[in-house]
Amino acid sequence: MTVVLIGPPAAGKTRIGKRLATRLGRPFIDTDHEIVAEHGPIAQIFADHGEPYFRRLEREAVVRALDQHAVVSLGGGAVLDPQTQADLAAASVILLTVDADAVAARIGTTKRPLVTDLASWQALVDSRAELYASLADYSTDTSTRPLDAIVEEIALWVEGNR
Repeated sequence: MTVVLIGPPAAGKTRIGKRLATRLGRPFIDTDHEIVAEHGPIAQIFADHGEPYFRRLEREAVVRALDQHAVVSLGGGAVLDPQTQADLAAASVILLTVDADAVAARIGTTKRPLVTDLASWQALVDSRAELYASLADYSTDTSTRPLDAIVEEIALWVEGNR
């Protein structure tokens, strides 16, 4: 079964996903990275074509990724698509949460088109929290614990729920 990591921007989906894939002996796919490799920087896609165009590219990347027996990191907004929501029923969905204090240092180092400051991040999290929770089979917080402990916790859950 495909393992899918969801959650807000800066929750650690890519960093944790890479390590989790290694731990589980599976490939790792980051849908945002797939989009960047094919179409260029996400911020530029938003600027040149708008969010609806980006969401179409994202949906295509999600369909390809979910077809693999892999650990998949979805972009924070990928779950907004109703078809993606339906598709996730066939996967093990892990929600990564993070608090505002922990994310403050993380968002300043990347170009995230929908998150320019902590207030916009919090608004995004608040608007998606219920949806994230409804899709998740398992949830864990990434705010302060060591990465390896988080990865091991998730791996044990996945292995126990095959």
